[in-house]
Amino acid sequence: MSEAFTMKELLEAGVHFGHQIRRWNPKMKKFIYTKRNGIHIIDLQKTAELANKAYEVMKQLAAANKKILFVCTKKQGQESIKEAAVKCGMPFINKRWPGGLLTNFITVKESINKMKRIERMEADGSLEKLTKKERNKMIKKKEKIDSLLGGLKELSNIPDAMFVIDTVREKNGIIEAKRLGMTIIAMVDTNSDPDLIDHPIPANDDAIRAIKLFSDKMSQSVNEGLSEATGGEAGENQMKEEDMIQTEEETTGEE
Repeated sequence: MSEAFTMKELLEAGVHFGHQIRRWNPKMKKFIYTKRNGIHIIDLQKTAELANKAYEVMKQLAAANKKILFVCTKKQGQESIKEAAVKCGMPFINKRWPGGLLTNFITVKESINKMKRIERMEADGSLEKLTKKERNKMIKKKEKIDSLLGGLKELSNIPDAMFVIDTVREKNGIIEAKRLGMTIIAMVDTNSDPDLIDHPIPANDDAIRAIKLFSDKMSQSVNEGLSEATGGEAGENQMKEEDMIQTEEETTGEE
C-alpha cells in the first residue's frame, strides 16, 4: 500500500486539532490522543493509517470506473473541493445539499437537462429570438440551477460513492447515500459520528489547509485509479479537459 499521507504534512496542515472538549462525540474517543487547552488532539498515527487506506479505496473505485461525488458545502472548502473534483473529472456539490439529490435523482436530472437546454439555446442563437423578458427569465433560471447543480452536469446516474469533508454539516447527504448503499469516505472531526461512515478519516475538517490537503490527495488517488484502468490515457485526457476549462474561465472572466 502506498503511503500517500505523511505525518509531516498532516502536522503542517493542522489535521490534529479537534474541537473543544465540550463539543466532542464520545464515539470518536478511540481516535483522540490527548487534550490540550480545552481542545481534543487527534491521534495522527491513526489518521495516517486510515487516510492511506481511504486513498487506496478511492483509487480502487476509480479503477473500477465508479463515480465518486465530492462534497463540501462549508465556505472555507468550497473552492478546494471544486478544484479537486474537476482535476479528476468527478462530480461535486459545494454550495448546499439539495434535499433528495440522491433519493430523488430523476428530478435533479430534469433540472440539469433544463440547464443544458438553455445553454444550447444560447449557443445556437435561439435564445435571442425570445423577448428580453423571457430571455432574462431563462438566463436567471440557468444560473440558479448551475450555481447549485453545476458540479453534476456530466453525471448521468446516481454516483457509486461519496467523499465528504464535514459529516455533521453534510448529515442529510450521508443519510441519503447510506439509504442507497453508497460507499462513504469522509473526514471525521472530534464532533462527528464515525459509525455513519464506511471509511472514516479522523481529521480537522475546519482548517483550510487540512481541507485542501485531503481534497487534493483524494483527487490524486482517483486519477491514479483512472490511469491504471486505461493505461495512462485518463489522466492525460483529464488534464486536457482541465486546461480547456481554465482557458474558458480566463476568456469569460468567470471563476
